[in-house]
Amino acid sequence: MTGKILVSACLMGHAVRYDGRSKPLIHPAIERWREEGRLVTICPEMSAGMAVPRPPAEIADGAAGEDVLAGSARVIEVTGGDITTAFRQAAENALALAQETGCLYALLIDGSPSCGSGFIYDGTFSGGRHMGHGVTAALLKQAGVEVYSDREIDRLVERLATAD
Repeated sequence: MTGKILVSACLMGHAVRYDGRSKPLIHPAIERWREEGRLVTICPEMSAGMAVPRPPAEIADGAAGEDVLAGSARVIEVTGGDITTAFRQAAENALALAQETGCLYALLIDGSPSCGSGFIYDGTFSGGRHMGHGVTAALLKQAGVEVYSDREIDRLVERLATAD
């Protein structure tokens, strides 16, 4: 085993999403990785003290997580509240956990302003989306963690097969 996998808690069946739900990922590799002790579970938002449920949030103005990390974009709630600081803390918490536990890979829920790694919503709360990374996904990638979305689990399975 060459590295652990940081995984979004909602994908593991924990009801931690903004709407109080989970989004369990059903795949044979999940149970195998669990048995191997490879999975490290986190909800970045909960690690930063955000409540469940909580208002939906998006990165404003069609920006992405890299922009939030650079200080040029904000994360806002549908109510108008600015929660940028909490999302930056969430990303830092996830990175610290990944580093402390030897996670070389991350399997994150797509679409989230925190964990999105293929697409995120565009900041208009209209359902529009664009390619981009959430704040946590962006920070993990910057630190050298290989990030995969839940839609890319088969790619991660293939990657781990070549790494082991």
